[in-house]
Amino acid sequence: MRRREFITLIGGAAAAWPLAARAQQPGKLPTIGFLHPASPDANPDRLRAFRLGLRDAGFVESQNVTIEYRWADNQVDRLPELAEELVGRQVSVIIAISYPAALAAKTATAAIPIVFMAAEDPVKQGLVTSLARTGVNFFGAELAPKRLELLRELVPEASRIAVLVDPTNRMSTESTLRDVEAASRKIGLQIQVLNASTSREIDAAFVNFSRKKLDALFIGSATFLMDRRVQLALLAAAHKVPATYPWRDFVEAGGLMSYGASLREAYSQTGMYAGRILKGTKPAELPVMQSTRFELVINAQTARILGLTVPQTLLATADEVIE
Repeated sequence: MRRREFITLIGGAAAAWPLAARAQQPGKLPTIGFLHPASPDANPDRLRAFRLGLRDAGFVESQNVTIEYRWADNQVDRLPELAEELVGRQVSVIIAISYPAALAAKTATAAIPIVFMAAEDPVKQGLVTSLARTGVNFFGAELAPKRLELLRELVPEASRIAVLVDPTNRMSTESTLRDVEAASRKIGLQIQVLNASTSREIDAAFVNFSRKKLDALFIGSATFLMDRRVQLALLAAAHKVPATYPWRDFVEAGGLMSYGASLREAYSQTGMYAGRILKGTKPAELPVMQSTRFELVINAQTARILGLTVPQTLLATADEVIE
């Protein structure tokens, strides 16, 4: 259980920053490149957190820094092209959200510092050579055992669990299934994998869930699924499916329960790191930061719709209960 979700820095470490700095023209605002596999409509709160972190580091968008946004709209194959665009704009630092975005950015440049967030261990995936050198990390899919434990506490009769993953996000899918399968064996749960990488496939997955008479649903941490959180919450309610989600955004959209690190905090930390790089801090000088905040959020109204009684033990330990 030591694989983590990371925000960290890549791109040539200390040697890379002077190259980027010298490319900055006097009198011109520094520019941040922001590369994301999803769409802006699904991420307003996280963008706000990123800008707050950037402000804490002394930078305000359109005042003393420019941000060039590139959104792939859940078309992961567009990320390399979008990364090349940011490099062509001679940005000072690239923010890459997700492993595919980080890989695209790393492939596109060796001279521009990259701050990335991803659910996979960046050392094992070859993005960086050492965690001791730079960055921020926070727990991600490794929380699968805890999420399954909480789901079973809420739905004790559940024995057959569906796991919904996005097969186009290979790294997220592999890590999620590895962790869930290992954890489920220890507590005697049976796992059924459901795949979805489009809205229609999400609809089909719920039909499949009902046909196979499964008991509960475990939602993976893929960016696409995060983008479709409203659809997932509505379908879960319509099909009377108790589900556990990786982040609170799902529960705020009507999902039943989530447990995970605060991604808003992570986006804020990413903004602070970007600001420190713009001020001249070398990537190699930035220590690895680890998230210490984990949130259990329960939607009591959704529980009532599903006919579930939330145990007092869960209510007492929840960070937030949405009524």
